[in-house]
Amino acid sequence: MPLDNIKQGFVSGKPLISFKEIGNGPPVIFLHGIGGNSDNWISQLYAISNNFTSIAWDARGYGESDDYDGPLKFEDFSNDLVRLMDFKNIEKAHLVGLSMGARILMNFFPNYKDRVASLVLCDCFFDYKVLSKDKQKEFIDLRQKPLKDGKSLHDIAPALIKSLVGPCCSIEAKNSIKNSFLKIHINSYLKTIAESISYNASNNLSKFDVPTHLIYGEFDKLTPVEIGLMAKERIKNSSMSIIKNAGHLSNIEQPDCFNSILIKFLLQHRYKANFKKV
Repeated sequence: MPLDNIKQGFVSGKPLISFKEIGNGPPVIFLHGIGGNSDNWISQLYAISNNFTSIAWDARGYGESDDYDGPLKFEDFSNDLVRLMDFKNIEKAHLVGLSMGARILMNFFPNYKDRVASLVLCDCFFDYKVLSKDKQKEFIDLRQKPLKDGKSLHDIAPALIKSLVGPCCSIEAKNSIKNSFLKIHINSYLKTIAESISYNASNNLSKFDVPTHLIYGEFDKLTPVEIGLMAKERIKNSSMSIIKNAGHLSNIEQPDCFNSILIKFLLQHRYKANFKKV
């Protein structure tokens, strides 16, 4: 998809954070998954741009954002998100995260709840150990182990993509996912995997008191619908949608359905998000 009318910006500091932006209105910020970057949200940026200022970042160590020294904690992502919001003069934003992006938001909310207008959490786990033992092993065996053994991103891409997408995923979507995956910064990716293995935000979910919508793909094998239902039980007054014929990357596999769900939710809560008065 072309990037017509989309602007790219950078948040100064260490690490430098890259983002894409389009549209006008209350702010919405999109956070990509562990194998992605801001381009994963292009369809969504365009879909909501008539009603919202739409921003998608490259998390630290991803896309056009800088790599960084030392280990990673999810708090680092949260602090970077505040930096982005302050740079854009955003008081409160609607926040949309898929997989790793949603895990960042589950960490972000308890510490920065006054900056959150609403949450959309997609295809995610709230505790690594909620995955089955087989899925925990697969998570490592498909991602961390091959790269540490010297294989390239190109080597591992086919098996990883197969494990993520649903049976109806188009060739176009698969190619988009592959292109995204091949742009990964390997060292940052390995740091994120290592931190994800110890991730547990179970105690945070009961604190969510903003409008929250969960989106899961019908055929998501990594974080199946059952995990979404568990999260829904823990997040009071949350709602949930299941996207048919989608796997783990539901916004890329079934963008029209995803966008319809997203727009409906965001319009219901549009004016909860705002920029700071200057």
